[in-house]
Amino acid sequence: MLVVLVAQLAAPAQAQQRPLGPFAQARTAAAATLPAGVQRIADVPYGPDPLQRMDIYLQADTPRRTTAAPVIFMVHGGAWRTGDKAMSRVVQEKVARWVPKGFVFISVNYRLHPAVNVLQEAHDVATALAAAQSRAATWGGDASKFILMGHSAGAHLVSLINASPTLAQREGAWPWLGTVSLDSAALNVPAVMAAPHYAFYDEVMGSNPVFWTAVSPYHALAGAVPPFQLVCSSERPDHPCLQAQGMAHRVQQLGGRAELLPQELSHGEINAQLGLESAYTRAVEAFMASLDPVVAQRLR
Repeated sequence: MLVVLVAQLAAPAQAQQRPLGPFAQARTAAAATLPAGVQRIADVPYGPDPLQRMDIYLQADTPRRTTAAPVIFMVHGGAWRTGDKAMSRVVQEKVARWVPKGFVFISVNYRLHPAVNVLQEAHDVATALAAAQSRAATWGGDASKFILMGHSAGAHLVSLINASPTLAQREGAWPWLGTVSLDSAALNVPAVMAAPHYAFYDEVMGSNPVFWTAVSPYHALAGAVPPFQLVCSSERPDHPCLQAQGMAHRVQQLGGRAELLPQELSHGEINAQLGLESAYTRAVEAFMASLDPVVAQRLR
């Protein structure tokens, strides 16, 4: 079995024509069904490209509150090549859990490889963040109480932004509370590329070590950053928890806060099951609550 796995991970880039397995995020996947009392404002633009759009989920009849709503800013995965903001696994349980508690939930699309490279994808996410913060009050949200969240490739992108906040600040973003990174195995990109890896990495990351370093969250760290929660699947053969552990240790060395949350769930389950009543969801909520008193109050 080990020989088969290594051969699969080290397959040449030409093999990337085959499906991406657990990393595939088909744009035709089922869209989320909205729970009662939740409305969606679809396809809000933050740039000229058709993929530079975001969906806003909020309470249909916003109750009177003395404080504006915290905002969860979600970035989908799909190996940097596929995926969509409206997929049920990205949105369904998270919206059903958190919007009724008084959060605004924003799900973001971004341009994809090969039309753009990974660094340009990160700039799209940063631009979307700045645009969402600038309009947050329109949706009853608080621009200063954003929590970044992403799964898979989206986890890599929000981790890169959290590790290098100037990337988002250059696009006009305000400081955010922290980041929940859901099962990225690309937190240290040079380490990924130096070891046996899935073939799609060769296509997406290329062969230039300078580029690998430029898009590596681990290498972007240069000082204390907003808090990280690094969720990882202990079931994956490429061991994302080792990457998460290394990232957490480096954040802590630099004076920041990072929390490791291994889960006995598959890569897809890490995303799809967040929001269901479970110890996993409660652990993520405990991290979010620790970031801000208003967030904590909404999660009670």
